[in-house]
Formats: sequence, structure tokens, C-alpha cells
Amino acid sequence: VSIMNMQQEMCTRLATLNPKVFEFSDDSDQHAGHAGSSSGGHYSVVVASELFDGLSRLNRQRLVKDALSDLFQSGQIHALSIFAVTPDEYFSG
Repeated sequence: VSIMNMQQEMCTRLATLNPKVFEFSDDSDQHAGHAGSSSGGHYSVVVASELFDGLSRLNRQRLVKDALSDLFQSGQIHALSIFAVTPDEYFSG
């Protein structure tokens, strides 16, 4: 899967969270050579959604991971760094 395709795949799946912000980066080159790096990429996402209001950091991350679960199961994602915030938290600094 190309980087642009992965970005689009994640964006499509995360649309269920109605994000006001979605930022994506491919960090795979920083992890070349470590165990498990031969399959699946290493990515970072920033997701700002009103659905995160009132949820703990862990539950916010769970919502993101659940939306992408098939990409983890198929091995397309090896590791994912998630920054999940409300739009107010994102835009206030």
C-alpha cells in the first residue's frame, strides 16, 4: 500500500468519527531495521473530533484503533501513534 493510499484509507475509516482535523505522517523510515519492521508501516495521526468530548485519553485512542482494526489485523499497520483531541483542545493550543 502506498503512503498516499494509506493516508486515504485511514481518512476514509476515520470519517465515522467526523473529524474536524485529520493529520497523517508516515514514520516508517525512522523504524527501518527493527524487529517487525518488514511488514506494515509506522504512522502517526492527529484526530480532532467532537466525539472525544468527555472521553479519557485511552478511550479516545480506542475509538481510533477500532476504526482502523482491519488495517492492523491485515498487517498494513505495524505501529500507530495517536493524538486524539477535541476540536477545542486542538485549536486552543
